[in-house]
Amino acid sequence: MKFGVIIIGDEILSGKRADKHLAKAIELLGARGLPLAYAHYVGDDPERITATLAAAFASGDTVFSFGGIGATPDDHTRQCAARALGKPLQLSDAARALILERMQDVAREQGQPFEPERPDNVHRYQMGMFPEGASVIPNPYNKIPGFSHPGTGEGTVHFVPGFPVMAWPMVEWVLDTHCRGWFQQGGWREQSVIVFGAMESLLTPLMESLEAQHPVKVFSLPSVDHPEYGRHIELGVKGHPDVVPVAFAALREGLQALNMPLGPELVRN
Repeated sequence: MKFGVIIIGDEILSGKRADKHLAKAIELLGARGLPLAYAHYVGDDPERITATLAAAFASGDTVFSFGGIGATPDDHTRQCAARALGKPLQLSDAARALILERMQDVAREQGQPFEPERPDNVHRYQMGMFPEGASVIPNPYNKIPGFSHPGTGEGTVHFVPGFPVMAWPMVEWVLDTHCRGWFQQGGWREQSVIVFGAMESLLTPLMESLEAQHPVKVFSLPSVDHPEYGRHIELGVKGHPDVVPVAFAALREGLQALNMPLGPELVRN
């Protein structure tokens, strides 16, 4: 299973707000031994959101979509998800019950009678309009739920609000409730070495050979102004802990054959 994120909102792309979701998604997935495969940023453009979500539903991946599930005119995500699926929007019974509970809580906290037919209360049910076949994601902050809808194969797209205080515990709930079968604690390892004075073009044949001969990913991280190492390349392999040491030994052997000056080695689990 691959994991991806979609982050929606003009305010992110305009710089009015700094995105915090990407770093948190990497953290939450990493704590469960899961790497993030990709991330997409999309503005409040319904056509582009629909196309992005259609690709997510067709990917077979588990994808988290942040933002745009409210009920104001600039919130398009629920409608775009329905169009991407070719399904109608409908008021989820489970969402309706949670929204009703929230409205009753607010009225009680304010010491006012609950007026279910008041226009603003009726409008709040729009936040429970999900594509047909969706299930709810509980929101521990204010009870207004997100939703999940399966895509192709084993993949599902999970929709949460843009507010971190709501979104992050909702993502954790999805991971711990629906994704435990993919957790890989202790199932990922990186091992690398600092290579001084090399050009990536010179190292490319070695990298290609390693990936062809070992079930790992090879990575190259060049730097021109590192405060400690100066100009260098961090060259390494990542994958299952059982196979990384063998691949790394082959990497070191290949670098020595090229007479590359080597620095410290690094290990990340």
